[in-house]
Amino acid sequence: MIDKRYLQLLSEKFPNSQAVITEIINLRAILSLPKGTEHFVSDLHGNSLAFIHMIKNASGVVRKKVDEVYGDTLTEDEKRALCALIYYPDERIEYERTVQPDMEAWYRKRLHQVVDIARAVTIKYSRSKVHKLLPPDYAYIIKELLHETNLEQHDRQTYYNAIIDAIIETGCAEQLLIVISYLIHSLTIDTLHIVGDIFDRGPGASKILDVLSTVRDYDIQWGNHDIEWMGAMNGNLALLATVLRVSIRYANIETLEEGYGINLLPLANFAMTLYGDDPCTIWQTKDFENNPRLTRSAQLMAKMHKAISIIQFKLEGQTVLRHPEWHMDDRAILHKLKIKNGQWTMDGWPLLDTNLPTINPEDPYALSQEEADLMSQLARSFRKSEKMQRHLRMLYEHGSLYLVRNGFLLYHAAIPLNADGSFTEADVCGQRVSGKALMDRTDAIIRQAYYGSGKEKEDALDYMLYLWEGANSPLYNKDKMTTFERYFIESGCASEHSGKSQESRHPHDEVKGAYFSLADDEQICRQILTEFGLDPETGRIINGHVPVRTIKGETPIRANGKRFVIDGGFSKPYQEKTGIAGYTLIYNSHGIQLVEHESFESREQAVLSGSDIHNRTLLQDFSGQRMRIRNTDKGKELLEQIDSLEQLLEAYRSGEIREG
Repeated sequence: MIDKRYLQLLSEKFPNSQAVITEIINLRAILSLPKGTEHFVSDLHGNSLAFIHMIKNASGVVRKKVDEVYGDTLTEDEKRALCALIYYPDERIEYERTVQPDMEAWYRKRLHQVVDIARAVTIKYSRSKVHKLLPPDYAYIIKELLHETNLEQHDRQTYYNAIIDAIIETGCAEQLLIVISYLIHSLTIDTLHIVGDIFDRGPGASKILDVLSTVRDYDIQWGNHDIEWMGAMNGNLALLATVLRVSIRYANIETLEEGYGINLLPLANFAMTLYGDDPCTIWQTKDFENNPRLTRSAQLMAKMHKAISIIQFKLEGQTVLRHPEWHMDDRAILHKLKIKNGQWTMDGWPLLDTNLPTINPEDPYALSQEEADLMSQLARSFRKSEKMQRHLRMLYEHGSLYLVRNGFLLYHAAIPLNADGSFTEADVCGQRVSGKALMDRTDAIIRQAYYGSGKEKEDALDYMLYLWEGANSPLYNKDKMTTFERYFIESGCASEHSGKSQESRHPHDEVKGAYFSLADDEQICRQILTEFGLDPETGRIINGHVPVRTIKGETPIRANGKRFVIDGGFSKPYQEKTGIAGYTLIYNSHGIQLVEHESFESREQAVLSGSDIHNRTLLQDFSGQRMRIRNTDKGKELLEQIDSLEQLLEAYRSGEIREG
């Protein structure tokens, strides 16, 4: 029985019996509708072009709707042209103006077709939901086009054609095509789940977040690269230096300079002053020889790369030494550097770069005054970037470390496990926790770094660095991150999966946590699902983080279908490893599809020739019975609302609460 005070509050929204009855009828009707389509993607890594196209074509769903509606009545070229119009209506209309002899005839034909596709995608939604998405200026016209009238067939067609004629004659055809195309985009993806790593590698992370801000319903499960950027945006100087280092290393400064308006001139001036005569050989950006944008600035970028890397190693060392409870002393490296016979070494290994003028052997982690001033300037730029701070709020408001939704458990990387399969107990800012409790505590600490205050906020902000590279971090889960060693020590025969003893391992070696091998076992997945309150028989796990090397025969479907690893290389730098260009897991009212993408050519080609991302369906797990909203998590919420409304109705009828 609900508390009377709650019912009184509810009565303010539904002030009489008729209002309650109307809402109950509405909610019961919604429960009978087919489940909305959920799309799951991960590891976008700044590839905004492919991401935006995936949103527009709904990972191939729009093309399937065109095939369903028109079958063989349209040629392949006509279907491609129609899809191009739906994906990029503004650009395609502009192109058609240059090639069409009769734009009125083209408008008439395309309006009919686009309305047909819109009708096909809106059919499983309530009219009220569709109407809420319509712009007020065109809502009446679109409603008349989408919905049947009470007229007889002949009169209905005459009425429909009269609307189309009036649209063209009044000059509204172009805007209607654009508005209806955007309606199709919105309804083909009911909910979008980003399972981590929006940032790094590619140049378009800020554009991805700009597009996400226009998506009706989305959520983000933070990845390690998201946490790196969130920490930097929050003010963690070690992570701020890391963001700059990674951006420069992969020639990805567009996100900083153009996306967020960060001024890198102070870093450039500092680097040129400090390393003017230094060739900075080992600090060249990745693939700089094949990048025409870097041919003139390669040397400057290399100097900037070196300058910010040394600052990062200092700040990283300061942070881990402040937190001995992290057991990361081996990541405070600079005090291990020795000069022997004029040669810098680290644990006996010779360094590839020995020009280290800012490192004071007596106090190796101290920033010089110039370095401190530089970091102060850069931190101020991050704080003052309106778009960066707006995106940071988005990441917090729509993000979480994990999500349980409709029988799926979503998290980016790992649930830390011991070698025997038990959950690892770890210290998370003073609390010993494991399994779900570890994830909940970590999520709370990440939020404290943004919303908290005082010493708790400072410690939580420091902990963001641990989450980026700590052994028991659910976002990293390797024994260490050997960034310094990979820069300064010859590669030799390093291996992530080294089975050597600690003493005989190469300094580059990073050993993955037990999760990454054990999670392919069905029983382990069942254990994890049970820990998070899901049914181990029907529940499934969705991960990203580890690229699936399809060219080596790896599959995203693991543990007898209990776990999906959907990092397929959305970003171009990873596609050489994966052999493909990403995955989308689609969960609609019929069941589950796992779609594999090929590389996206370009927006221009999509507009002009109707080229699309070629998709291949790897898995199609459809049940005979269509899933309804009643069977989803949203359905459970609606049933609770109906129960509350029924109690309010009874209170009205009994006189316990007076009607307004």
